[in-house]
Amino acid sequence: MKLGLLGLGRMGQAVELAALEPGHEVVVRYDPGLLEEEVELGRLLEEEKPEVLIDFTTAEAVPESVRRAVAAGIPIVVGTTGWQEDLPQIHEVVTDGGGALLHAANFSVGVALFTRLIDDAAGLFARFPEYDPYLLEHHHRGKSDAPSGTAVRLSDTLLASLDRKSRVLTEPPDGTIDPAALHVVSLRAGHAFGTHEVGFDGEADKIILRHEARGRQGFARGAILASEWILGKTGIFTFDDVLFGRSPDA
Repeated sequence: MKLGLLGLGRMGQAVELAALEPGHEVVVRYDPGLLEEEVELGRLLEEEKPEVLIDFTTAEAVPESVRRAVAAGIPIVVGTTGWQEDLPQIHEVVTDGGGALLHAANFSVGVALFTRLIDDAAGLFARFPEYDPYLLEHHHRGKSDAPSGTAVRLSDTLLASLDRKSRVLTEPPDGTIDPAALHVVSLRAGHAFGTHEVGFDGEADKIILRHEARGRQGFARGAILASEWILGKTGIFTFDDVLFGRSPDA
């Protein structure tokens, strides 16, 4: 499969290495952060004809990347985070253009399974209000968004199952925390690839569920898996569709 890679940072480099393992070819390497290249993306896509694009750029660059992909008739896999507020407009672009978009805050198979565990756990703890949930995530100091996209999804999962929690608090509480607030703490330090911990803290005991990434390889291989899966499809999908066979989901 011929791939186009948008974003040449650490994740982009990891994705290229992961693409070579099963014998795929990267025919387009493009970074929208290099302004002199922006006008050349359409030409590159026309000349090199990648079968799928993979985007690990910036939140600001994603809408244009998707528009270019749809215009060229190329499915796009987006692993960039922080752009979800633009999803309604992007949904329209993809749908009207008959394109294909697969997006995820995290392409780790382990994180996808972890999220399902959290969903199940939240359902169990919903009956026991003495357990107070929290979420703690730790990433390297260079990560630009906080909380992480994975933390946002995990917090949404918790809120959906716990009636006693109605909102997320990402800042230090001003005084005693509102019992209805789910406290989400983001730590940015060092070189951590990504750790997400969900705890249920009770007076008698505490239960902790934690996922810790050991490198970028898991994310990169998941992005390649998603690229193989989306080939020949149209619509808007998430990584859950790849792993669990769900129907298209914006």
